[in-house]
Amino acid sequence: MRYAHTVAVVREAEEALMARLPEGALMQRAAAGLAGACADLLGRVYGARVVILVGSGSNGGDALFAGARLARRGAGVTAVLLAPDRTHPAGLAALLAAGGRTATPDAGAAAIARAGLVLDGITGIGGKGGLRAEAAALAGAAREAGAAVVAVDLPSGVDADTGEVPGAAVHADVTVTFGTYKPGLLVDPAAGSAGALRLIDIGLAPYLGAPELEAPQHADVAALLPRPSGGSDKYRRGVVGVVAGSWRYPGAAVLSVSGALRGGAGAVRYVGLGGDAVLARHPETLVSTGSPHAAGRVQAWVTGPGLGDSAEARTAVAEVLASDVPVLVDADGLRLMDRETVRGRGAPTVLTPHAGEAAALLGRPREDVEARRLDAVRALAARFGATVLLKGSTTLVADPDPGVPVRVNPTGTPWLATAGSGDVLSGLTGSLLAAGLPPRDAASCGAYLHGLAARLTQGPLSATDVAEAIPAAWRDVHA
Repeated sequence: MRYAHTVAVVREAEEALMARLPEGALMQRAAAGLAGACADLLGRVYGARVVILVGSGSNGGDALFAGARLARRGAGVTAVLLAPDRTHPAGLAALLAAGGRTATPDAGAAAIARAGLVLDGITGIGGKGGLRAEAAALAGAAREAGAAVVAVDLPSGVDADTGEVPGAAVHADVTVTFGTYKPGLLVDPAAGSAGALRLIDIGLAPYLGAPELEAPQHADVAALLPRPSGGSDKYRRGVVGVVAGSWRYPGAAVLSVSGALRGGAGAVRYVGLGGDAVLARHPETLVSTGSPHAAGRVQAWVTGPGLGDSAEARTAVAEVLASDVPVLVDADGLRLMDRETVRGRGAPTVLTPHAGEAAALLGRPREDVEARRLDAVRALAARFGATVLLKGSTTLVADPDPGVPVRVNPTGTPWLATAGSGDVLSGLTGSLLAAGLPPRDAASCGAYLHGLAARLTQGPLSATDVAEAIPAAWRDVHA
């Protein structure tokens, strides 16, 4: 599991660690790791040209000390001082002693044009708001120059805690971060500015408090996925019910069932108007029409994809929510459900909106949800008392308990922006619920396998391709 901590938690840990270390030792640890990462990117340090964009404070100090290390190895290092009166004095002295030079912002663009690497030490994790015009111009020049751009701890101009990008920001090829990840490195839109991430261990781990975010990895998902035992049968492994599709959208039923059949449960019951299409594709499905209550016992329900907005659809969603088993609500079901019914349920509920659906549920503009994804998923979980999987460029899973870290899915790919992909995810996640996973685990494992299946498909894909690749993704996490 990768963990991300807020700035306040990081600052407290740094203070606790610095109290046990000689003055300046922590910054030297960061600078050594940063210089090593830059050297790896350059390949050959001797003769390389490096430009450091230096703001005030410790972030600029980290960059200057790293620049001094590179200069001692023969690099030509120029520090562009954006706040000359507040430049870290010891860092600047170290750079000059190592043979580095300084330049004014007016000369910065010319220096950047000749550089092989640009080091962003403008603001770091303490920065708020977008870059000022002078810094933004230099960040733009760095992006256009073709040099490798390395952000120190965090791309300047993005919000470390929220992932918001309120204005101009540095677009890094690599971000070298210290001690722990920061939420903005894992959540879009800020994550899109971070590039590849490299974590440098500076000894903070024993002093860090609770994380804000968790990002599962293969081993974490493998440990959670259900495994049949010698005594298992199709009912003991869990039965998932799917209420999806309509005369107009039978494909939603097929795709939801496709995901459910590959999600670990022992059997899938389908209820709805797409039964003929479902049986034609998946004859192993237990199909019925009429009331979900009459379909037989299930361990979890999935409802919403392709239902439409008829009175019958609304009744079906209400019946499913009245059940005493976990329920996943997606797509049309999100419009048809009653908030107080969801909040009053005794069994867990998982909601899986995309940004547009989340905006409607929160009464916000879609642009606000996309700009503030972490805030939006937390707000939805609190509003409905449910686990929320917010789909999108960064898929997030929030527990209704605000003290529980949000999970961020690392396997997503833009190729998943295709019709029916969300229906497959709903079925897959619902099957994991039926197999016995708690809602937060089911949602995060479902998103992980769904994204990994798309990556294994490698290229343009359909929702059917994603469903068919889920078994390969399942095997991959266990490899």
